[in-house]
Amino acid sequence: MEEPTAWRRCSACKKPIALGAVYWACNVSTCNQKRTALVFCTTSCWEVHLPGANHRESWAVERRAPTKPDSASASKPAPAVAARPAESRPTRRILVSPPTAKKKTEDVPREVLIVASRLKDYVRARSGYNTSDRVLAPLSDIVRQVVDQTIENARRDGRMTILDRDVPDR
Repeated sequence: MEEPTAWRRCSACKKPIALGAVYWACNVSTCNQKRTALVFCTTSCWEVHLPGANHRESWAVERRAPTKPDSASASKPAPAVAARPAESRPTRRILVSPPTAKKKTEDVPREVLIVASRLKDYVRARSGYNTSDRVLAPLSDIVRQVVDQTIENARRDGRMTILDRDVPDR
């Protein structure tokens, strides 16, 4: 039997946190309860949970994972939720298409994605030039290409959320 090397997975990016490795935890007690037990591989991953957490004041606390796998947790019985009959268990509903499915091109909206006033202000401040409204459609196409690549990068990592690290380098 192979010895496990991962202690847990990061709560944000789902990368494994190795046994004995440094990890980060939120200082807020609701994030550290036994049921929640949020752990993060980096402070960047810790920052990802902040917008949804609505903490008034929080910081990341550096901790070290145990050096040996917890043998007590392996012998614990399954939680009560798993022991309920299948018909009484809540069903999981996925409201979005699975990561492997691609929508047809005609189903995707072809609206302008660029805010005209912001673009015009930027061009004027940067160069003093004026901007034609006909520039918005080609720039929106470029944004769509970058976003499509970003979606593919998130899909490749097995996530349903695109992150800043998924945006391709220029």
